[in-house]
Amino acid sequence: MSKLTCFLPLLTLALASAQTPPAAPKPALTKPAVAKPAAAKPAVAKSPAAKPAIPKPAAAKTPAAKPSDPTSKVVLTIGEEKVTVADFERLVDSLPEQYRAQIRGAGKRQFLEQLIQIKVLSQEARKRRIDQTPGYMAQLAFQRDNLLAQSLYQDIAAKLTIGEAESRKYFEDHKGESEQVRARHILIKMKGSPAPSAPDKKELTEEEALAKVTEIRKRILAGEDFATIAKAESDDKGSGLSGGDLGSFKRGAMVPAFDQAAFTQPIGVVGEPVKTQFGYHIIKVEQRDSKTFDELRPEMEKKMRPDLARKTMEDLRKGSTVVVDESFFGAPATAPKQ
Repeated sequence: MSKLTCFLPLLTLALASAQTPPAAPKPALTKPAVAKPAAAKPAVAKSPAAKPAIPKPAAAKTPAAKPSDPTSKVVLTIGEEKVTVADFERLVDSLPEQYRAQIRGAGKRQFLEQLIQIKVLSQEARKRRIDQTPGYMAQLAFQRDNLLAQSLYQDIAAKLTIGEAESRKYFEDHKGESEQVRARHILIKMKGSPAPSAPDKKELTEEEALAKVTEIRKRILAGEDFATIAKAESDDKGSGLSGGDLGSFKRGAMVPAFDQAAFTQPIGVVGEPVKTQFGYHIIKVEQRDSKTFDELRPEMEKKMRPDLARKTMEDLRKGSTVVVDESFFGAPATAPKQ
C-alpha cells in the first residue's frame, strides 16, 4: 500500500456530489361521490336543522415504500462533498488491479485516510483558485491525455482477438516452458562448493568428488537402491533425507547444467555425473510432463495480450503524421551497433 501514496495524487477523483432526495410521491386521491337528487315526494314539514348527508371521500392508500438502494448510502462527507458506497466502489474499480484487493481488504482504512487528505487539499486548492492557474491547466491536460492513452491500451488488450494460428505458434515457440520434471539426485560436493559442509566430513578435491560419484553410480547400476544411497551419501541434506527426491520443477528452476540434464535424460535412467558449481550430481528422472495446447491456451493468450497490444500501439504511432523540429528537440537517438 505504500506505493499508493505516490499514485493517488495523479488520480482524477470523479466522485458524485450529494444527490437531492427524490420528492415524496403524491397520494392519488379518489374523487368524492356526488349525491344524486332524490325523486319528488309530497311536501312534508321538515326540521330546519336537517341537512343532506355528504359521503366522505375514500381514504387515499399510502404507496408501498420502495426498498432503498444500499449503494446510495453516504459513507463519507468532506465539507459539502458527499461520497456514497457507489462512488467509492467506482473509484476503487478505476485503480490498477494490484491495489484493488488490498483496498477491499485490510488496506481500506489506509486508503480512506489518503482519500480524505486528497479531498481536503483539493477543496482548499479550489478556494485559492489554483485550479485556474496555467501550470495546473497544463498538468491537467497532460494527465488527461496520459489517462486516455492508458485506457486505450487496456481497451485494446481486452478486445484483442487472438487466432488459433497465433496461439499455436506461441505454443511451439515456448513449448519448453510447459514441461515439468520429477527427479532425484545425489550430490557429492567439492572444494569451493557453496553447499553447506558437514562438520565431520572431509572436503574433497574435484578429482576425488568425481571418483566418488562415479563409484556411487556403479553401485546403483549394479542394483543398489538410489534412495537408500542418497540418504547415506548425498551432500544435499535437504533432498537426501527424502531419498534425493527434488519433487517436480520447471525449466530454469535449476542451475543450467543440471537443468539441461534433467530435461534431456531418458526417464528411469541414472545419468552420467553432471558437474555444477555445487559439485557432481547423479540424476535420475522419474517423470516428465508437458501440458497440451488446449490446456495452456487460456494462460498463453493472457501472456500474449500485452505484447500484441503494444504492437497495435506501435502501429498507431507509425501511422500517425508527426512533425518534429529537431533543431529544438535534437536528433533521435540511434540504436547501438551489435
